[in-house]
Amino acid sequence: MSGVRGDATVEQTDVGSYFIANYPPFSVWNAAAVATDAGPALSERSGVEDPRTRVERALGLYLHIPFCRKRCHFCYFRVYTDKNAREVENYLDLLAREWELYAKKPAVAGRSFNFVYFGGGTPSFLSTKQLQGLVGRLNAGGAWDRAEEITFECEPGTLTEAKLAAIRELGVTRLSLGVENFDDRILEINGRAHRSPEIGRAYEQARALGFPQINIDLIAGMLGETDANWQQCLARTLALDPDSVTIYQMELPYNTTISGDLLKQGGQFSEPVADWTTKRRWVKEAFAALERAGYHVGSAYTAVKNPGTTKFVYRDRLWEGADLLGLGVASFGHVNGVHMQNLDTWPKYEDAINRGEIPLGRAYRPTGEERLIREFVLQLKRGANRPAYFAQKYGVDVLDRFACAIESLHADGYLAERSVDRIALTREGLLRVDVLLPRFFLPGHASIRYT
Repeated sequence: MSGVRGDATVEQTDVGSYFIANYPPFSVWNAAAVATDAGPALSERSGVEDPRTRVERALGLYLHIPFCRKRCHFCYFRVYTDKNAREVENYLDLLAREWELYAKKPAVAGRSFNFVYFGGGTPSFLSTKQLQGLVGRLNAGGAWDRAEEITFECEPGTLTEAKLAAIRELGVTRLSLGVENFDDRILEINGRAHRSPEIGRAYEQARALGFPQINIDLIAGMLGETDANWQQCLARTLALDPDSVTIYQMELPYNTTISGDLLKQGGQFSEPVADWTTKRRWVKEAFAALERAGYHVGSAYTAVKNPGTTKFVYRDRLWEGADLLGLGVASFGHVNGVHMQNLDTWPKYEDAINRGEIPLGRAYRPTGEERLIREFVLQLKRGANRPAYFAQKYGVDVLDRFACAIESLHADGYLAERSVDRIALTREGLLRVDVLLPRFFLPGHASIRYT
C-alpha cells in the first residue's frame, strides 16, 4: 500500500501502514525543517498551550531503548539484537548526553515532566545496574519526580523479581507486559523471545510488588492465530485480571520480516495472515468479554478495569497537543507545535551527539488547521470527541468544519451520536477507526504515503 488507508471496505491484510499515529503524515516531514522550524521551536520559551485559557502545556519524555533478544517478524521499530554490553552502555551514555543537550534549550529548561515513557525495543532488556545508572543521570535535577505517570514496557522473559523491584523503585507507575499471545507455538512462529510460563511468573511478581497499574498487550491476527487460540488468550487474560488490556490488530508496514517475505515473488509465510474482518471480529469479541467482566472500553485499543483510577496519561496528553522529548535513535517528539524525529541510524545519531548537536533528522511545523485535524483524529480514537474542546481551544465549530466527513460516517453506519455535546462512533466504527480517519485529512494528505 503506497498511500494512507482510506477505504474501510479493504479486507486483505496488505503490506503498508494502517495505524494512524500522527498528522500530517510522516512522509511530509523533511530534513530542511530541522533548521527552519525545529531549531527555533526549541529556542522559544514553552509552557502555555493557549493564551486565552492560560493552560500550561504538559511536557513528556520518551526514551527509546532499541535492544531486543530477538526481532519479532511483525516488528517495524528501530531495534538491535546484536549489540554487546559495551555497545549498550555506549548507547545509554548517548541518551543521557542527548537529554543534557535538551535541558539547556529555552523550550525545556526548568520544566518538569508530566509523564515519562520507556519504550522499545525492550526496556527490560537492560540490567538493573544499567537502568539505575541511566535514570540517575536523566533525573539528576529531579525533572520527573512529580510525573503523573511513568510507563515501562517489558518482555516477560527478561524479567526477574529483582529487576521488577528495581523498576518499581525507579518510580514506574504503569508496567506494560508485551504478552501478545499465550500460545508457545504462535509466539515461536512470530519470532517472540518469551514463552507462556514466563508470562504468569512475571505477572505474579509484578502484582506482588504493588505496581499501581499493570497493562497486558495482546495482538489480534498474529501468524497462526485461530478462533480457538484467540478465545484461550481472552480467558487467560481475564484470569490474570490486569488493570488494563491493550489490543492491537496486526498490521504489516514495509519494514517487517513478514512484509519482506510477502513482497518477494511467490514468497509467503507458511502460516496465514488474518484479514481485517477476522481481526476486527476478534477485537470485538475481546471487548465484549472484557465488558462482561467489568472493564470499560476507553479507545480503539484499550479496556480498563476502573476508569476513575486507571489512566493512560501518555496517550491522552499527546493527543491533546502536549510537548514530548523523544530521546534515542529514530525517536519522535513534539515541541512548541513542531513535529520532530531523530536521525534513524545509530552511527548518524551518535555522530550528531558527539558534535554536541541534538540529533534531529526531520521535522515539520503544522499549520493551525493541521493541528486541529491532528487532535481531532487522534482523540476520535477514544471513540468520541467533545466539540466544546475544539471550540474553546481553536475557536472552531468542528460539526461545521468536518460536516462532510461526519456525514459520511453517519451514512456508512459508523456514527452513534452527532450533537453539540458529543461526536461518537459506533463500536463497528471504533474497530476500524484507523481506516476512517483519512476522511478528515486535507485533500493533499489523503492519498500520499503515510510514512
